Amino acid sequence: MGKRPKNSSGNKKASKAKASEVPVLTEEDAAMPSAAALAAPVAPAVWRPGTDAMQEGEALDYDPTAYDCLHQFTLDWPCLSFDILKDELGAPRSTFPHCMYVVAGTQAQHAKENYVALMRLSEINQGRHGSKARNEDDDAMSDSDDEDAPPQIHTNRVAHHGGVNRLRCMPQQPAVVASWGDTGLVQIFDLSAQLADVAQRNRQKPSSHAMQKTVPKQLHRHRTEGYALDWSNHTAGQLASGDCSNNIHVWQPTPDAKWTITEAYQGHTGSVEDLQWSPTEANVFASCSVDHSLRIWDTRERSRSMLTVNASDTDVNVMSWNRMTSYILASGDEKGVLRVWDLRNFTDGGHVANFDYHKGAITSVEWSHHESSILATCASDDQLAVWDLALERDPEEEEALAADTNALAPADLPPQLLFVHSGQHNMKEVHWHPQIPGMLVCTAEDGFNLFKPANL
Repeated sequence: MGKRPKNSSGNKKASKAKASEVPVLTEEDAAMPSAAALAAPVAPAVWRPGTDAMQEGEALDYDPTAYDCLHQFTLDWPCLSFDILKDELGAPRSTFPHCMYVVAGTQAQHAKENYVALMRLSEINQGRHGSKARNEDDDAMSDSDDEDAPPQIHTNRVAHHGGVNRLRCMPQQPAVVASWGDTGLVQIFDLSAQLADVAQRNRQKPSSHAMQKTVPKQLHRHRTEGYALDWSNHTAGQLASGDCSNNIHVWQPTPDAKWTITEAYQGHTGSVEDLQWSPTEANVFASCSVDHSLRIWDTRERSRSMLTVNASDTDVNVMSWNRMTSYILASGDEKGVLRVWDLRNFTDGGHVANFDYHKGAITSVEWSHHESSILATCASDDQLAVWDLALERDPEEEEALAADTNALAPADLPPQLLFVHSGQHNMKEVHWHPQIPGMLVCTAEDGFNLFKPANL
C-alpha cells in the first residue's frame, strides 16, 4: 500500500453485530499531565473531512478493521473513467483471494500518449485488514500474514488518440467497449483478443507494455466533446451518448454488427453531463445536465423529454438508476448535494431524500448491484461515501458500540451514512463490482483504490 493515510467512518446496520468503523485521531506528541494519563488509551474521535480541523500534535490514522481489503494501483497517467467487466468466475462470490477485470482510459499529457488499459487484477487478498487486523495480537498471526503481497496486475494497452472522458463496457459482451474522447469522438472497440490474452497471463508470463493498435468497430463525431455515455442493460448493443452542446444520440445495433445513430434528442439547454438507460424498459433512458434538470426520455420521441424536474439550483453532474427498484433514481450536483427521486412522484421539489454532506462537487454516484437501499458517491472533497437509505439513528446502540473502541457519531452526521473512505486526491468515478458484493473501485488523480468495507 502507498503511504497516504486512509480513514473510514460509518454507522452500523442494526441487523449486524459488528461495530461501526470511524476515523481516529491519536495524540502522538501531546504532553501528558501524569504517568497514569500517559498510560491511559486515547479515546477515539470521529474526524469529518472539510469540517474538523487537525490540531497540533494530532495525527490522522485509519482503522484497518474497517476494511476487509484495501489496495492501491496506478497507470502511467490519471484516469477520469473506468468500468468493471462482468466475468465468468461466478456470482456472487465472497472468498479471498479475488480476481477481477477492469478497463480504464487515460488522460495523458499529449494526445498520442493516451490509451485504453484492459487490466486483470488477481490474488486480491485481505492483507492486514478485516479479520487479520482484529486478531493482530494473536500468536497465530505470523509475520508473513502481516505482509500479504499486493494484487498481481496484468495489462494490455490499446492506443487511443486523445484523452478518455468516459468509458463503458457492454454488459452483454464485456469486451466491447465504448469511449468518449476529448476529441469529440465516441468510439466502439472490440477488445476480445486483448481480454483473452490478459486472462492467461501470470507471474511466469507477464504482460507486454507495447502499445497495441485496434481499429474501432464504429465511431461518431459529436459537435463537441462530452461525458454522458451508457449501454443498455435491457437491449444488447444499445448505446446512448450525450455531449456538451446539449445533444443526445442513441446508437441502435444492426444485424451486421454495426450501429445506426439517430438524430439528436433535444430538450436540454445546457451540457448533458450524464445519462443512464432504464433497467427494465428498452425505450427509456434518463439524463441530467448543467441546466439543472433531470429528464426521462422515450427513444421514439426525439423532440422532447417525457418527464422533467428541476433537480437542483446548480449543475446536475451525475445520476444513477436503481437496478433493483426501477422507479428510484439518484442525482448528485455541483454543490455536493445528493438527492433521491421516486418516478411515481417525479415533480420539482419532490425528491424523497436529500443529503447535503459532501463539501465539493459530486463526481460519481452508483447504486449497489446487490442491495437496493445502498449507493456510493464520490466528490471533489476527496471523500467516497457509502449510503444505506434503510438506516435510522439508534442512539442507544451507538453508545453501546462506542464504549470499547469506537467513537460516538456527531449528531449532525446523517444516520444513512454507512461508510466513508478517503486518502485519494480529486476523486472522479466509483463503481461497485457486479459480482463481488461490497467491493468498490475508485479512480482519482493519483490512481485507483480497490476496497471492501467490513460493514457491508
